[in-house]
Amino acid sequence: MPNTIIDRDRITATRALIAPYIRTTPVVEVDAADLGMAPARLTLKLEQLQHSGSFKARGAFTNLLSRDLPAAGVVAASGGNHGAAVAYAAMRLGVAAKIFVPEVSSPAKVERIRSYGADLVVTGERYADALAASEAWALETGALPVHAFDSVETLCGQGTVGLELAGQAPALDSLLVPVGGGGLIGGIAAWTRGAPRVIGVEPEGAPTLTAALAAGKPVDAPAGSIAADSLAPRRIGELMFPLAQEFVASVALVSDDAIRAAQRALWRALRIAVEPGAATALAALLSGAYAPAPGEQVGVIVSGGNLTLAELG
Repeated sequence: MPNTIIDRDRITATRALIAPYIRTTPVVEVDAADLGMAPARLTLKLEQLQHSGSFKARGAFTNLLSRDLPAAGVVAASGGNHGAAVAYAAMRLGVAAKIFVPEVSSPAKVERIRSYGADLVVTGERYADALAASEAWALETGALPVHAFDSVETLCGQGTVGLELAGQAPALDSLLVPVGGGGLIGGIAAWTRGAPRVIGVEPEGAPTLTAALAAGKPVDAPAGSIAADSLAPRRIGELMFPLAQEFVASVALVSDDAIRAAQRALWRALRIAVEPGAATALAALLSGAYAPAPGEQVGVIVSGGNLTLAELG
């Protein structure tokens, strides 16, 4: 049987495995007043500076370095960032890659995937459509599927964000994490185990974890929002859900307007250009969807920067 344990020991081993291929992304301390909030100190973890433009490179390299790769190569479905990460990892390791993305994927992400030499197919309206096409391709060719969020390797890879942040900002009380399929928050929660408290943040139009926690199991949820290309799968991952039940303190929902405002605030105050999904965690603070206690030290994951300045608007 496969080893489905996702814990600190395994995440530590994963970090050693992928270390030659990923960046230790920086943190930046920010005065919240510069972002239009009440004075406080925030710690931003800048994963948009990771290879391929998002944290997803961590999970991609974990999969390709720890699993047996067939002659047919690898296949992935993605809203964009995971596809770019798998394409980049495949390029670095000399592996053939086929990537399926939906029509909602942003032009910046599509172009990045192509730039890494992967065979790209744009199909269907949403991530679930691209996933079905990728699964059919895997059955037809024997290519190895690399799931965007619902695999042990992916979760352990994304958990290395939590490991790094523990060394960079050890005094955090809480950590806000954007939620799509749950690979990032699940991996981080497996590392933090409640300290700091992990708060998920989702778009109102794509409440995958919120719906799952209410139902007591992963269930289908709406897949709208301007962050649909990164935070709108049909449902949360099965493997991360028990981690969320045990180690995610709460989930906040934010509007598209709040996400846009957070994008603008990051650009105005720090000249950081991020895609909508990456601004979602900060949007919870700016909009009041999450209100920290006085003196609470808050961390925010800024998850990806695959967009054009035209898209930033």
